[in-house]
Amino acid sequence: MTMSDDTRDNEAGTPLADGPASAGIPAQARQMAMFAHLSALIGGIITTGWAGSIGCFVGPLVIWLLKKDEMPFVDDQGKEALNFNITVAIAFLALLLLSILTLGIGMVIAIPAWIVIGVAWIVLTIIASMKANEGVAYRYPFTLRLVK
Repeated sequence: MTMSDDTRDNEAGTPLADGPASAGIPAQARQMAMFAHLSALIGGIITTGWAGSIGCFVGPLVIWLLKKDEMPFVDDQGKEALNFNITVAIAFLALLLLSILTLGIGMVIAIPAWIVIGVAWIVLTIIASMKANEGVAYRYPFTLRLVK
């Protein structure tokens, strides 16, 4: 009998969850939750430029809409990824508006803020995807909970 990386069998042959972190969450649900987080990175890379902010929440939205009814963990993590990426998009667009309304003077604030927010977005998205793959429900800091 072969054992997969995410489950191991007890003497009766029934699969056990891989440690306390996964808490019985199926491997497929953990992978889909991880993809919900990572799809934001892929969307951001594909739609770089001004559309990057919008492209970042399309992936989590699609995964959440497709899997929310059949996988509760994906429902939770998909909403979390979606809320975080909407929050980041709002911050980027607010900084863009600041720059436009001040006729470019706001770029002094916007450019460093974009860099900080962009790096934090990448790091937090990677952390969230790793936690989701472990079966841990990750909560992003400073996130507006718009989708409930």
